[in-house]
Amino acid sequence: MAELTCQGLVELVTDYLDDALDERTANLFEQHVSLCPGCATYLSQMKETASLVGEIPVETLSEEMHRTLLEAFRDFAL
Repeated sequence: MAELTCQGLVELVTDYLDDALDERTANLFEQHVSLCPGCATYLSQMKETASLVGEIPVETLSEEMHRTLLEAFRDFAL
């Protein structure tokens, strides 16, 4: 992974926020965010969302809510 795309960043943001990326990937992530205002905004929004909502265990979601959330983010684009 010599370069991280916006789509790649979106796919990695949860692992980044959980500090679960290896050092090289985390560096690529941070480099991309420093150069891409759209992704910097996205990361900021994800951090804010996580702090406001907190952690909701997947197993506590109803089937309807699970489907609703999946549908809401299925076509999400930067």
